[in-house]
Amino acid sequence: MTVYDVARQFPSIADLRNLCRSLAMLDAILSPDWEGRYYSFNASWADGEEMASMRNGSGYEYSIVFSAAGAYIRGFDHEAPMSPYGNDGEPWPGVIDEVPEAFKSFVAEPAFTDEDDVPVVTACLWREATDDRWRHGVIDFPTGSSDPDGATGLFELLVDRSPEAFQRFAEDYHEVSVDLEAVRDVYALLPLSHELVSSLNPEVTLVDLGEDIAEIGYPQPLRDAT
Repeated sequence: MTVYDVARQFPSIADLRNLCRSLAMLDAILSPDWEGRYYSFNASWADGEEMASMRNGSGYEYSIVFSAAGAYIRGFDHEAPMSPYGNDGEPWPGVIDEVPEAFKSFVAEPAFTDEDDVPVVTACLWREATDDRWRHGVIDFPTGSSDPDGATGLFELLVDRSPEAFQRFAEDYHEVSVDLEAVRDVYALLPLSHELVSSLNPEVTLVDLGEDIAEIGYPQPLRDAT
């Protein structure tokens, strides 16, 4: 799979944003320690901008910026054949060359570049608010790899959006049993309750999650749940 396939399978901007908030909330519950989290979401990343992110701490990450202009996605797999570090320190031709003006500032965003101002990217997609589909550059992918830009692994839970897919990921990554019905509730963006949280992690309370709920922009708990 490449970014071409991902673009055909991604949901609308609104649905993708909701999914990203759900992933971040689930990870916050399962991993109280920030350093152990895989997915995050900052509803106040910048003025008028929200950012969803994924990172594994070993050079495998993505960032999604949601704004009034639409959504911009940068993915990076440090082992992918299309890594800039295997291409004379330059992004692979076509990956970011056609990014529209509305998102140009994100290409050079310090959070998305290295110390030499090189865009840290192997896969890039975008969708302006008026677009009817996700877009990407015209890319001549290197041969000999089934995942040349890292898209298969990077966007796995954004392509397979089933609660079961998250359950499989979380049980492997966090090495705990994960309640599927609770995952379904969070995927539905239902307000958290003591029971829901406890079913996922009995060592975490709603009070513990207060800051995370606010940062993610997840629906606030019902009054009688606090």
